Amino acid sequence: MENTREIILDMLMEINAGKEYSHKVIGQVLEKYNYMNGQDKAFMKRVTEGTIERQIQLDYILNSFSNVPVNKMKPLIRNLLRMSVYQLLFMESIPDSAVCNEAVKLAGKRKFHNLKGFVNGVLRNVARNKEAITYPNKEKEPIKAMSVLYSCPEWLVKMWSEEYGAEGCEQILKGLLEIHPVTIRIEETLPETEKEVVLKQLNEKAKQVEKHPYLPYAYTVKGLEGLANVPTFVEGRMTVQDVSSMLAVEAANIQSGDFVLDVCAAPGGKSLHAATKTGEKGSVEARDVSERKTDLIEENKSRLKKEWVTTKVWDAAVLDESMIEKADVVLADVPCSGLGILGKKRDIKYRVTEESMESLGVLQKEIIDTVWQYVRPGGTLLYSTCTIHRAENQDMVSYITEKYPFETESLNPYLPKELWSETTERGFLQLLPGIQESDGFFIARLKRKA
Repeated sequence: MENTREIILDMLMEINAGKEYSHKVIGQVLEKYNYMNGQDKAFMKRVTEGTIERQIQLDYILNSFSNVPVNKMKPLIRNLLRMSVYQLLFMESIPDSAVCNEAVKLAGKRKFHNLKGFVNGVLRNVARNKEAITYPNKEKEPIKAMSVLYSCPEWLVKMWSEEYGAEGCEQILKGLLEIHPVTIRIEETLPETEKEVVLKQLNEKAKQVEKHPYLPYAYTVKGLEGLANVPTFVEGRMTVQDVSSMLAVEAANIQSGDFVLDVCAAPGGKSLHAATKTGEKGSVEARDVSERKTDLIEENKSRLKKEWVTTKVWDAAVLDESMIEKADVVLADVPCSGLGILGKKRDIKYRVTEESMESLGVLQKEIIDTVWQYVRPGGTLLYSTCTIHRAENQDMVSYITEKYPFETESLNPYLPKELWSETTERGFLQLLPGIQESDGFFIARLKRKA
């Protein structure tokens, strides 16, 4: 029988080595152990994701109880203690004694016999005193307090406090730690009877299916073990797509017969949604920088049966003269820091740096300097990112309108009323986790002047 805690430990070792993102490691491991029962797989996913997500808080607690600082511990012991403290603090259904005993056994099994006493001592000390843990004072050290409580690097907390105020920043940090259900887009062209079949199958396989408040064809799904088990998913009558990405396609106001060019398209959610809007009279070209990425689009395209979508390997920063002024709509979902999806890709916050964000800004401008030329006069450039950082969003819209023949257009005709605001009237929308019911995402609609 597999030792679930040992599998978790190995995943954490791989993720913390920094070679692969956590969601990919977890996905690959769950696929490998697909024969295990659902409860064991859910436990492995929850503890691995939770340990990564709460790492700053867990390290703060360990430093309060251990005489060896976390950064001086052996990597295996550090990860073993983190995952064990996560279980002690956030998984009430597991007895403290079981957590401590299993960690000690695992230390021995991995040849750290001499550290079994240390592991046992630290964990039992945490277990005995978990109600008495003291955190930094919010009044005296607001940045540090939020950093520890919500496990977010201090420089990010400081940046968001400056951009959104202390209260707004805390709402975002809370929102990022909430459970993020899977969002499904049901093909909007389906007859009502077929839509009912899709929902019936989802309800049979998931614990909870709820209509999303923003769009009539969007649903949130909780407690679903795998969409591959749902026939209507395999048949292409629905797909996984966050509502923020669906709103970007709505904001583009794509018409039947349009030609849409998606310049940074993988894994293809927006391209395939756009194809539903253009219908077979129109066409969509979905591009990305590598074959690995366009293969993902092809996979989704064949499942959703959208033959009028073509894919092409192309670097968006390189000009394609054959495309100049050809597109009715250009979708530019540019590479970004990904800060809006930290609730799904939990280790981004430890890898992103101020320097890496600056170099992304340079790349975003290189792409915009190229792709604006593909929009026909009177056509639409839909700029979007999955981040919540002004320099990559509002500042980029100013860059486009100041440098190129574009003006922003109100988003209100294309968005649900609950998202209307002074900024949507001006042509852009910043969705914030914890404030709106979606990922953190930015959308701007720009019209090319005739």
